Amino acid sequence: MCLAIPMQIKAIDGFSAVCEAKGIERDVSLFMLQADALVAGDHVLVHVGYAIQKIPPEEAAATWELLDEVLAQHA
Repeated sequence: MCLAIPMQIKAIDGFSAVCEAKGIERDVSLFMLQADALVAGDHVLVHVGYAIQKIPPEEAAATWELLDEVLAQHA
């Protein structure tokens, strides 16, 4: 089983992006999505440092609601 985290692209430089989720920024590879037209503001699912899928902002928000709920139950 793997887990991908929704993140928002803040800046793009070639096949690299700075992405943010919950106030935390990470450098993310866009290499696997090079066929997609990505721009700052888009949301992507990130798995081990690679963006693996572009997703709508509503899906990113819904996923974070579920993750927050799970984390709250185990705090």
